[in-house]
Amino acid sequence: MALIEVRNACVRFEGVPAVENASLSVEKGEYLVILGENGSGKSTLVRAMLGLVRLRSGSIGYSDGLRKNQIGYLPQQTAAQRDFPASVEEVVLSGCISRMGMRPWFSKEEKERARRAMEMLEMTGMRKKPYRTLSGGQQQRTLLARALCATDLLLLLDEPVSGLDPDATREMYGVIRKLNRENGVAVVMVSHDVDAALQDAHRVLVMEKSPVYLGDVAGYRAFAEGRRTHG
Repeated sequence: MALIEVRNACVRFEGVPAVENASLSVEKGEYLVILGENGSGKSTLVRAMLGLVRLRSGSIGYSDGLRKNQIGYLPQQTAAQRDFPASVEEVVLSGCISRMGMRPWFSKEEKERARRAMEMLEMTGMRKKPYRTLSGGQQQRTLLARALCATDLLLLLDEPVSGLDPDATREMYGVIRKLNRENGVAVVMVSHDVDAALQDAHRVLVMEKSPVYLGDVAGYRAFAEGRRTHG
């Protein structure tokens, strides 16, 4: 079974359609890139997959080995988040909160998950640094480590390189590639950075509130070229 199965999902906000009749599956170890203009429903679809927005109709199912609170999520960063008053280690550990249940403290296992995530993203040496003092790229790596604390299976990334300089962008794509190829973590990435995002993608979803293309990269290039040719 797929990690996530979306069937005819529809989302509306105050009666206005945000996502219409979206169907897709996310398989283990896959790398899916979601493209589309602003307002096309990309981020809303991802939030629906996380259970953060309610479906008007349709359904979203999860495999037996995956629960909604075990999906790693990297949302678009806000100005308030960039100034968050905590250390790198505290931010990363907060990714384990969904695992704590009623416990008021982190377990030894959860602290080990955070340690491994920081090591994987080469943030161990910065673990005591204030998050707010980091560069944009370092902050994004910290948030990605936080997302990894929630999951070994699936990351949902919403514009993970937005606002980063070219060097930090290349570095971030390299980290995501490694997590997917070497660690087998499935990746669903919302992006405007089409050319770079497609370099590692297995499949592409194009949203215009409804899916207008879902397939491999070669098929997407033909689809995009056809649109350019025929207007």
